[in-house]
Amino acid sequence: MKTYDYTIEPDVIEKNPTLSEINDVVAAPMEAPPSNGWKVALGISFTMLIIGALSLGYSLYYGLGAWGNNQPVGWAFPIVNFVFWVGIGHAGTLISAILFLFRQKWRTGIARFAEAMTIFAVMTAGIFPLIHTGRPWLAGYLFPLPNQHGLWVNFNSPLLWDVFAVSTYFTVSLVFWYVGLIPDFAMLRDRTKKKINKFFYSLFSLGWRHSNRHWNHYEMLYLVLAGFATPLVLSVHTIVSFDFAVSILPGWHATIFPPYFVAGAVFSGFAMVQNVLIVLRKLFKMEHIITIDTLEKMNKVLLATGMMVGYAYGMEFFIAWYSGNPLESFVFINRAFGNYAWAYWIMVTCNVVFPQLFWVRKLRRNLVVMFIVGVFVNIGMWFERFVITVTSLSRDFLPSSWDYYKPTLFDFGILIGSFGLFFTLVILFIKFAPVVSISEVKGVLKSSQPHHH
Repeated sequence: MKTYDYTIEPDVIEKNPTLSEINDVVAAPMEAPPSNGWKVALGISFTMLIIGALSLGYSLYYGLGAWGNNQPVGWAFPIVNFVFWVGIGHAGTLISAILFLFRQKWRTGIARFAEAMTIFAVMTAGIFPLIHTGRPWLAGYLFPLPNQHGLWVNFNSPLLWDVFAVSTYFTVSLVFWYVGLIPDFAMLRDRTKKKINKFFYSLFSLGWRHSNRHWNHYEMLYLVLAGFATPLVLSVHTIVSFDFAVSILPGWHATIFPPYFVAGAVFSGFAMVQNVLIVLRKLFKMEHIITIDTLEKMNKVLLATGMMVGYAYGMEFFIAWYSGNPLESFVFINRAFGNYAWAYWIMVTCNVVFPQLFWVRKLRRNLVVMFIVGVFVNIGMWFERFVITVTSLSRDFLPSSWDYYKPTLFDFGILIGSFGLFFTLVILFIKFAPVVSISEVKGVLKSSQPHHH
């Protein structure tokens, strides 16, 4: 029987590659001509993006009546998609900032891609509040800026808090991501022989010379930005949860929403990062950089956050019963056994049941199992936002206004388009920038350690 010594920490980077081999592996996707697989993937994602653009254009031309929104379900797919994509963006900052502050070396192979995914997910999320207003050309009035009409925003509205939280999160994440890219752009600048590539890499590397002075300033700035980004992981989705929690609607008015939303955001974000990295490491032969041990640690995070989400599901029912409020009790019983029971049980199965497979070490390290579980987690987390948003609205205080929400083809088209936008940006990023932080990976090699023989 094979035994494992859990006291010995596995190597962060396997096969002990040299510094030049790290450069070659990470730079290969950018230096090689586009492969057929890359072109096919870009074609599929761009087609999805076109579907979304056409659906959105039809909606703006003919009006939001093209969607399935009704009374009382005024919030539907756009807000569901907004909360979903903001949640996807949380894993990047968690991996890059919080794990960096805790000196977790296993993050080095996955941090860069997770940071990029944060940027793209927040960009995708930002579309939905604009189109949900029905008048996106008036989006400037969401910001507290002096204007000719003398209008000011309502600072008591949690929707305005979203504007501040998400824009701050996007700005800090973008700067954090770009600062980490500067040394890698300098390496690519010195490596490339094409004039156009050298021009752009020189431009984006900001005169980086790999000097000791540059590294000292870089490490200090990176640490400061990590400190800025860390509270944002908790604050952004907390404020997004206030869109619901500060209302008086049964099923939304709950103090558990902030931690519940944060745990769910990390849960779905890690699942998305893991899914793409499983494909990425295979296509570009990065198995020794993005190792099975790294993916296993991500699966442990999925297991932990999945149990937090499951605990929140149980506590919602307990508090609804314990409060003695018949309206709260009705909402949660209706979620589990009413018209939308199918959505509720998809949510519970995907988010609570499937992650329990990761208690078994052999399954935690199985690429097929972890990929399938990751897909189910993202399906379940989308349905979680659907259940929270739609089921509470469809059964409000006045039974005569109750209605069943049915999405239209344009709702699904815009949802497909959001995935198309996200994956198009991801695929372009893979081709034009390093998906792994070269400088950080070199820092955790055995040959880089001061006591290495």
